[in-house]
Amino acid sequence: MGKRIVIKVGTSTLTYENGKINLRRVEKLCKVISDLNNRGEEVIFVTSGAIGVGVGKLSLKERPSSTMEKQAVAAVGQCELMFMYDKLFSEYYSTVAQVLLTKYSVDSEHKRLNVLNTLNTLLSMDIIPIVNENDTVAIDELSGENIGDNDMLSAIVAELVGADLLIILTDRDGLYTASPSRNPDAKKIDVVEEINEEIFNMASGSTSNRGTGGMITKLHAASLVTNAEIDCRVMSGKDPEKLYDVIDKDTNIGTLFKGKVTK
Repeated sequence: MGKRIVIKVGTSTLTYENGKINLRRVEKLCKVISDLNNRGEEVIFVTSGAIGVGVGKLSLKERPSSTMEKQAVAAVGQCELMFMYDKLFSEYYSTVAQVLLTKYSVDSEHKRLNVLNTLNTLLSMDIIPIVNENDTVAIDELSGENIGDNDMLSAIVAELVGADLLIILTDRDGLYTASPSRNPDAKKIDVVEEINEEIFNMASGSTSNRGTGGMITKLHAASLVTNAEIDCRVMSGKDPEKLYDVIDKDTNIGTLFKGKVTK
């Protein structure tokens, strides 16, 4: 049996600066995930991008500011996202299913079990679950509260399903000692044994006007899963084929946050 892997992709990886979908990159990502599934890995795909894609679809000049507008744009973008994923994954003979969650979907043991049963059943049927936070009804991410971003959502899903690995694809190639856009001497950190205050101080905000997070939200997500003894790797999503190297062997791609081992 293969590994159980949660792969999360951010808006900045899915789209160009103008908000339009980066079709070449997304198609390659769908191909790699389908191939991983074909060889026996159990992949759960967590996607951002509903609002970003909605902005592009509606040809808006900028991301909306009000919660109601964000919800409306997310509703448009969610349709566009799933249409694209269904089409691209089907070209590689994969079946996908949409799973929309809010923090209320996992706020009790009974609800957590329902979500877990759904995800396990989809995986057992060789279906790739595509998970997103339900931005059309949940305002937590839109207003900046947690769950409240898909980095944390991916961590919650990884912990829930007992994943072997969480991979977060972003526009950065890992955690640096300082913001590389502000400090040219910043160095990438290959492995983090423990996420502490010093590590959090290294993180910076989002470098993209299309996303909602930044490295800090990825550290919160990594902290959650590493406490659950799950490894987390934060890496650039520019070349999805590097996922093979990450899953198949030890590598210095991105930053590996090691899951804590408890005795």
